[in-house]
Amino acid sequence: MRVFMTGGTGFVGRKIVGTLKKKGHEITVLTRRISPTPSLDDGVSFLEGNPVEAGDWQREVAGHDVVINLAGASIFTRWTKSSKKKIVDSRVLTTRNLVSALKQKGGKGTLFLSTSAIGYYGFHGDEELGEEGPAGEDFLASLSQEWEAAASEAESLGARVVLLRFGIVLGREGGALKQMMPVFKKYLGSPLGSGKQWFSWIHEQDLADLYLFLMEQEEIAGPVNCTAPYPVRNRELTKALGEALGKPTFMPAVPGFVMKIVMGEFGSMLLKGQRVMPKKLLEKGFHFRFPKIKEALNDLLN
Repeated sequence: MRVFMTGGTGFVGRKIVGTLKKKGHEITVLTRRISPTPSLDDGVSFLEGNPVEAGDWQREVAGHDVVINLAGASIFTRWTKSSKKKIVDSRVLTTRNLVSALKQKGGKGTLFLSTSAIGYYGFHGDEELGEEGPAGEDFLASLSQEWEAAASEAESLGARVVLLRFGIVLGREGGALKQMMPVFKKYLGSPLGSGKQWFSWIHEQDLADLYLFLMEQEEIAGPVNCTAPYPVRNRELTKALGEALGKPTFMPAVPGFVMKIVMGEFGSMLLKGQRVMPKKLLEKGFHFRFPKIKEALNDLLN
């Protein structure tokens, strides 16, 4: 298949591109600036353009069977008014521009794989959350609802729309794990707040394999939780990461009020967490290579 992708040069995007290439798919990556990317260049076409803005790049979407929407500014920062706007615009405007490009094509027969987040559900303590769970009301929940609504507009064009609600992606070259490792290597790793909050995660390879699976399973549409089937509590993650690195975790927990002072609203989010289950994937027979946190971390770090 011919695949058009935004966000293809990020750490998640690179993993997905590599996995699709191995299966013989042709990939076009939209990027703001074309520069040498040795890990991607072979068999990948690059198209220069800003996905947040309408432009000539939209005309290229028509020649593709699959559109993968991964673009979005990082949420791992202090949430100010300006950073929130950047987070929202980078997702919602990009999605609207992709749907607009599908209108030019006439989207019938196109598969639109659009990223969302488990933040959609808000916070529910120990309650297990499947795809049928209700939407929350906080910033990430509101963002996810607007993001998904923009993507769902492609359904009226005849496209099959899948909303991939990402958990925390654990990978070798970026994301949460890359930010956590320096602290743990200095023997400073510790739980956050009570340590009881749930951490719904997924190994980068399982996430990449999901895309192939969804391309093949034509009956799947709508929201899909992209998380491993065994979420863990924050204190379990802390222990498992320390063991994988060979670094004891004996430091006391970081007090919740400190997290809120240092990180503001984003810090408050880290103290809550969500217990999300990949019900649709399990029902459809998707096989997770790394369903449990210890084997995932051992693969990524050793």
